[in-house]
Amino acid sequence: MRALALLLLLLLIACQAPVEPIKPKVKGTVKGTVPIKKIILDLDQANQLAQLPLGCIQQPLPYKSGVVIAKEEDLAMPIVHHPAFYGCFDWHSAVHGHWSLVYLMKQFPNLKAAPQARQMLDENLTSENIAIELAYFSMNKQSSSFERTYGWAWLLKLAEELKSWDDPQGQQWYQNLKPLTDYISTAYQTYLPKLVYPIRVGEHSNTGFGLSFAYDYAVTVGDKALAASIRENALRFFSKDMDCPISWEPSGYDFLSPCLQEMDIMRKVLDEEEFGNWSRQFLPELFAGQLDLRPGEIRDRSDGKLVHLDGLNFSRAWCLYTLSDCVPCRELADTHLDFSLSKITDGDYAGQHWLASFALYAFKCQNNN
Repeated sequence: MRALALLLLLLLIACQAPVEPIKPKVKGTVKGTVPIKKIILDLDQANQLAQLPLGCIQQPLPYKSGVVIAKEEDLAMPIVHHPAFYGCFDWHSAVHGHWSLVYLMKQFPNLKAAPQARQMLDENLTSENIAIELAYFSMNKQSSSFERTYGWAWLLKLAEELKSWDDPQGQQWYQNLKPLTDYISTAYQTYLPKLVYPIRVGEHSNTGFGLSFAYDYAVTVGDKALAASIRENALRFFSKDMDCPISWEPSGYDFLSPCLQEMDIMRKVLDEEEFGNWSRQFLPELFAGQLDLRPGEIRDRSDGKLVHLDGLNFSRAWCLYTLSDCVPCRELADTHLDFSLSKITDGDYAGQHWLASFALYAFKCQNNN
């Protein structure tokens, strides 16, 4: 009887004990990540991605124009105002479509599409076309802020890529762009002191993104005045920031991470020790290996806004790849890049007109770090 009573007591205790749930390993988290295949940009992948900008930089319609109509003659087809960057649905996407082709030709001299790409860029990036592009910025009072600062940043990124290319034709395109890049440099230096607060959104106007790309250009071409202005204002905007709420990300239309883009520019304007101290106060859970950062999910890639989240996955990857002292960051970057890479050639123009550029810039950051 005593034995039977003891057995019943043990069974009762077992039934009342809490059961620890089984926690599945979730791809994209720092703890318990699932290893993924190594992702590389090889010639086959490059040839495939090249088809996306080739299919749009000279496709004039559909096009989302940013023109402000102040007088009747301002109303014209986009190719009239923008004879260089009239394709790829909008001005900034046309600009970074050109960047994509330059980057691919630099990285892969045997790129299958190189002859076609050279011909198209040579037709678009003429000094005459760039003069018309430049004139647009003074067309009326409103046009002076056209594409501020997202398109400005990509224009400077294109110029930076050309400047660092040991290719006679590429150097000619760089010189052709110079009147417009000089204007953008001056416009940045005029605008930044007037911006009292940084813009912390996940779309085009994000201040951290615009400063980061523009700073790369300034360093590459030796534009000391622009570099100094960016550094001064980045420190003014961001140096006291702590505990960035990355758990609030992403918003439904984001293609940039407000937290990671801010880290990206601060990494460039601070020295190594300063950035180490700042970044661990800004996003401590990332460096502690406690950040659950999963790729953004897209349910309809034919929707031009919802497909932004593929871009978010790529831009997160390029920010994470550059954090060389962050142990979990490379795996997080690989996870984000892998999540969207195979999905951007789905045949829908909503994503295909721009996403190759984001994927390629993620590869560029991967290779440089």
